[in-house]
Amino acid sequence: MKYGILSVIALLFACMVYTQDMEPVLAEAAKLEKNLKETEALDTYISVLKIQPSNVKALCRAAELTGRIGSRFKDDNKKTEYFTTAKSYAEAALNQKQDYADANYTMAYAAMKMATVTKGKERAACLRDMKYYADSALLFNPNHAGALYITGKWNIEIYDLNVAEKAAVKVLFGGMPKASLEAAILNFEKARTANPWMLVNYLDLANTYVKNHSTGKAIDVLKKMVKMPPRTGDDESLKAEGRTLLASLQ
Repeated sequence: MKYGILSVIALLFACMVYTQDMEPVLAEAAKLEKNLKETEALDTYISVLKIQPSNVKALCRAAELTGRIGSRFKDDNKKTEYFTTAKSYAEAALNQKQDYADANYTMAYAAMKMATVTKGKERAACLRDMKYYADSALLFNPNHAGALYITGKWNIEIYDLNVAEKAAVKVLFGGMPKASLEAAILNFEKARTANPWMLVNYLDLANTYVKNHSTGKAIDVLKKMVKMPPRTGDDESLKAEGRTLLASLQ
């Protein structure tokens, strides 16, 4: 009888913890992100997940921040460690809500990051997942800026494949998927309309315009980019790249 009562109490406590309102904590994490304190924001999202492991919003934000922070390491092993963790958060979010655009986006985002530290068949698989989950995100939200950006990035990645990588991609896709600079530009421009503050999108759009022999358009994009305020921890370094590229084009 004693153990039965204890079990009921433990179950009630677990239910109380699970249903605890995490919105104030999520708001604090979002505030930390806005103030470019991304490591602290990630720690706050993780604190939410310790109480509510299935909180989809916290899982999605933890996935993206882990991937973003991981990209800043120079060591590929360290990057891979972070990207693997990012993917685990994204998978958990998708398991909770498969029809959620952000959950599909973070899966595409994790795949995009993993593609930077893999080769051959493994990289081809990342590119496949990148496209599949970005398309899925756009199915649920056609104006998802992040998914539009990743679709543009995917076109560039496929366009730039070497011979060996093309062979691996053909096997996984059942043939060579269609990709072009024009398609990349279209998606980057759509992403810019959906979110005019995404500086990484500006830089990739400008580089794609350069590849497509549209230097004037690249210059216009970069002139706007370098005047914009930072919204992520990467934006100052992205702006520095943009200024360097702009100087080389003028």
